[in-house]
Amino acid sequence: MAQRLLVIEDEPTLARLLSYNLTQEGHDVTVEDHGTSGYERASSQEFDLILLDIMLPGMNGLEVLSKLRSTGVKTPIIILTAKNGENEVVQGLKLGADDYITKPFGVSELLARVDAVLRRVSGIEEQPVPDEEDGSRIVLGELEIYPKKYEVTLSGQPIQLRPKEFEVLLYLAKKPGVVLTRDDLMNAVWGFDYIGGQRTVDVHVSSLRKKLELDPETVHIDSIRGVGYKLVAGKRKTVSQLR
Repeated sequence: MAQRLLVIEDEPTLARLLSYNLTQEGHDVTVEDHGTSGYERASSQEFDLILLDIMLPGMNGLEVLSKLRSTGVKTPIIILTAKNGENEVVQGLKLGADDYITKPFGVSELLARVDAVLRRVSGIEEQPVPDEEDGSRIVLGELEIYPKKYEVTLSGQPIQLRPKEFEVLLYLAKKPGVVLTRDDLMNAVWGFDYIGGQRTVDVHVSSLRKKLELDPETVHIDSIRGVGYKLVAGKRKTVSQLR
């Protein structure tokens, strides 16, 4: 079944490329090139996903996002931001964006992020899969986690993790593609009464990253400065970039 997508992007070439590639994937795409008209369209019609540029005439993307969320529009939103737009990313996520893409980006990244958000909001996500011997496992692409045995494999190769590293990875893997704050991780792994600082989380994530370098093209941990971390899993493809 085709998903209805709204693209709010004022740069004509990029808007056409977005529309073309998303339409090729079977989506029904509507394009708006102005912040105000984009907001009006998003608030008056039903869409499955919105791709929202930050730099827009009329209302900028953050204003559109804030107004949509404040009026109860829950449509998932992916913001499009410039390469140096780190502050915009943080603000956008805090305002209620579901994900972001930094320009320039590849077609495969665009399609993967759109697909991940659509699957997440529809409830079709990777879930723990029954395993006859061990009770359960979590499979995300080439990453396999066995919670009862504290074991992890990536592309078939075992990865040795310390207990807290394992618990951090497990918590991230249960919510793939979702940005989790340092407080989320701290409370889930160390508990509410832990007296250590958030630096503990950063150290464990840094160590995890090094151990996941066995196959960084299929799984990696993204940092959202000022917010937290998210686990991204799935094979990447090399493609020409959209600018």
